[in-house]
Amino acid sequence: MEIDPFIFRLSIFILSIFVGYYVVWSVTPSLHTPLMSVTNAISSVIIVGAIIAALADSSGSVFETSNIFGFLAIILAAVNIFGGFLVTQRMLQMYKKKKK
Repeated sequence: MEIDPFIFRLSIFILSIFVGYYVVWSVTPSLHTPLMSVTNAISSVIIVGAIIAALADSSGSVFETSNIFGFLAIILAAVNIFGGFLVTQRMLQMYKKKKK
């Protein structure tokens, strides 16, 4: 009996959603800032790969599927990075002592 590759990959994707959810929500608040820093680093690697995909020019057409998905990945990873920096700054503000 052979498992369909699509079903196999879909089950891994769904399992990773559950594992990611429980890992992120079980992190103590003091570790969220380092966790966001690691997430920003991973997103920066994604942007490098997305730039390569967006600039891939095999047939001379700018509107190929890989170019469009690469551009979309650049936008989404950039939003993730800037959002991560905003969340990190906000969390660091929580640890500062309030002036009276």
